[in-house]
Amino acid sequence: MTESLRGKFLIAARHLRDPNFYKTVVLIVEHGTDGAMGIVVNRPSSVTVANVLSEHFDLPETDDLLYFGGPVEPSHLFILHNSAQFDQGERPVVPDLFVGSEEVFLSILRSADDGETGLQYRIFSGCAGWGSDQLEGELERGDWLVYPADSVPLFCADPYEFWESVLGKVQQLRSILPQDAGNAEWN
Repeated sequence: MTESLRGKFLIAARHLRDPNFYKTVVLIVEHGTDGAMGIVVNRPSSVTVANVLSEHFDLPETDDLLYFGGPVEPSHLFILHNSAQFDQGERPVVPDLFVGSEEVFLSILRSADDGETGLQYRIFSGCAGWGSDQLEGELERGDWLVYPADSVPLFCADPYEFWESVLGKVQQLRSILPQDAGNAEWN
């Protein structure tokens, strides 16, 4: 196994046509010798969180959408959030970004319903998973590009432009020539 990819983005390569991962960005939340787990972060559904949870919670109707987190365990909900107060014993995936347990999930929804300021979260159905050495094989084939993750774009980026944005950053890092040629008279 290579170095752990926990806290990294996997950016689907342009040639990856698997409908579950076409033009996706996956945040790796666990990676070890037994495999890896990640959450697709740029695939909003057309269903609101309030609608999905209406049988369990009396939440105010908002525009917050449920995101498709991946094809594994699609009925299981995952929450990414920015509050260390709820995950005091947990190690963040990246600074200021946590994957909440079921207890944390409930606490965050209650706090959000109470109007807690600064609390940011997204809810995902399902996750992405790889068996032992499976992800490493996909990386060797060039199916994925790796980029350091950051919590900021998860909450403020347009999810439909996120893949293109991060892919551009990776390509810029791999570029041999600088993007800005500088003064044209120097040529």
